[in-house]
Amino acid sequence: MKAIRFIRSVPRWLLVRGLGAHLRGLATGACSCIELAEVEPPALPAPDWVRVRPLLSGICGSDLSAIACKGSPYFSPFVSTPFVLGHELVGVIEELGPDAPAEWKAGDRVVIEPALGCAVRGIDPPCAFCAQGRYANCVNITRGTIAGGIQTGYCRSTGGGWSASLVAHPSQLHRVPEGLGDEAAVLAEPFACALHGAAMARLDEQSTLLVIGCGSIGLMTIAGYRALGGKGRVLASARYAHQAEMAKTLGADEVFSGRGTKAFYDWVLQRTGGTLHQPELGKPVALGGAAAVLDCVGSSDSIDDALRMAAPGAPVILVGMPGIPAGVDWTSVWYKELSVRGAYAYGWEQHNGQKVKTLALALEILAGERGEKLRGLVNRKHPLEAYRTALDEAFHAGKSGSFKVVFDLRMQG
Repeated sequence: MKAIRFIRSVPRWLLVRGLGAHLRGLATGACSCIELAEVEPPALPAPDWVRVRPLLSGICGSDLSAIACKGSPYFSPFVSTPFVLGHELVGVIEELGPDAPAEWKAGDRVVIEPALGCAVRGIDPPCAFCAQGRYANCVNITRGTIAGGIQTGYCRSTGGGWSASLVAHPSQLHRVPEGLGDEAAVLAEPFACALHGAAMARLDEQSTLLVIGCGSIGLMTIAGYRALGGKGRVLASARYAHQAEMAKTLGADEVFSGRGTKAFYDWVLQRTGGTLHQPELGKPVALGGAAAVLDCVGSSDSIDDALRMAAPGAPVILVGMPGIPAGVDWTSVWYKELSVRGAYAYGWEQHNGQKVKTLALALEILAGERGEKLRGLVNRKHPLEAYRTALDEAFHAGKSGSFKVVFDLRMQG
């Protein structure tokens, strides 16, 4: 079968990391760390596993970071290469192992919770984090019945969504509700990530939230906050007009879409109270700011802005995947006594007084009235063979006018 796989190569990684920003297409060209290749479908690791045929598979910011070799090497000890990319997907069960649960059958449409925790790895009793439902923080990700890997799409044993076939443990499967289209279902995994981040912010109407960045994860964070019952005032920053328009559609009260750091800071402080002051060097400093800031970009500049624009004691939530931030002034964290939190993946959330699986909640919201506005986010679909075009659109989502770019495996025939 054809698949897009990542190959570990230090020389290529260094070349793409060093020159990729200057040579367009280097991250997906002949010298890149990815290739479209003929590979063998992964075998079922245990008798209770199932085989899934992807229908649509999304391109995530973490995928782009890996392909562009811009991410931190932090995760490198925990992946096994070569791996087939793709952890955001909707697919159909094609094969069931002899011990697969009777609740599943061939033809069932599913989304996959990608975390490869203790249950997936056949480890019992589970680690303390898996026992709490924090599968993404499993400490056994290099052990068990499969090779090392933090998620499906970063493990050579499981395969990934950028192919015609992958394997999954039953604990990873979530049934797609009747009537929910593939284009909406493929959003469930990234939307669950956004819900997890949004749930860390205060939901009361006295709060003012600032969401930095209105790419797909920022837009879904705004939608997630509103879907969870968030009543606060939501301010957002968007680089492009189509992002600003969608942010308002999904629940932002006001959106800054201009240019310039000082103009942005002035705009925020006019709406949250406070004053702006200019030191001898560097960016302006704010007294006052937003009651909570959610950074959905993960760049050095956005993290620095998030810290500067947060009110004293405010939570700063890093929803966007950071690389290796440089030039971030951490004085604000000390001076304002800020709480800086990462929002990585998901597990369970409290919703309407009950504890529910985040991915199940994402599917429920997408299938309901609130999900209608989200369903238009998938506005670019490409066959696997056109992966260079697809990745170029995803790398330059703002300029290309795209929100969410996906591979359409239904086009493979």
